Amino acid sequence: MNAGRCLIIARFQPFHYGHLNAVEYCYRNYDETIIVVGMASQSHTPENPFTAGERILMIRESLKWAGHDLSRYITVTLPTLEVNRAAIHFVRQYSPPFKSVITLNPIIQRLFMEEGYEVITPPLKERDTYSGSTIRRLILNNDPLWKQLVPPPVVEIIESIGGVERIKMLYSERLPGYYATA
Repeated sequence: MNAGRCLIIARFQPFHYGHLNAVEYCYRNYDETIIVVGMASQSHTPENPFTAGERILMIRESLKWAGHDLSRYITVTLPTLEVNRAAIHFVRQYSPPFKSVITLNPIIQRLFMEEGYEVITPPLKERDTYSGSTIRRLILNNDPLWKQLVPPPVVEIIESIGGVERIKMLYSERLPGYYATA
């Protein structure tokens, strides 16, 4: 185990098995993991349908379901920021110190590397399948496959908050066919 703390940053819209795979990498390799819920001030939009609180609940319930010790996690919300060098300053302001950053986003990787952080690409789990946009599209199209791409607690939370209906309503504002079969 790598003594120390790592930071993983994503939008988690919604939290899925690809995210869980990356978080489990941190769990196996670090003493503590800071989970940064990005774009926390965004919700009820097609790309960001879930609130920060809903996303935190999805993450925590999924980690409990997976048998993780929640005392090894710190959850931080980060408001919507322009992706630039100043964003790193905000991440440092909102979280405790860390030495490694786990992310797939190439821009975020570059920014943290330029600031001297160790940047690690987490092991990938079928990136095209396990993506928030794919899952939201499946929900929109009434394809039950989405329920196999997220941990069971995420299915329960999405259904309990009316998330399926929310996603459909949010995309109904778009042009017909905009997202439905893409």
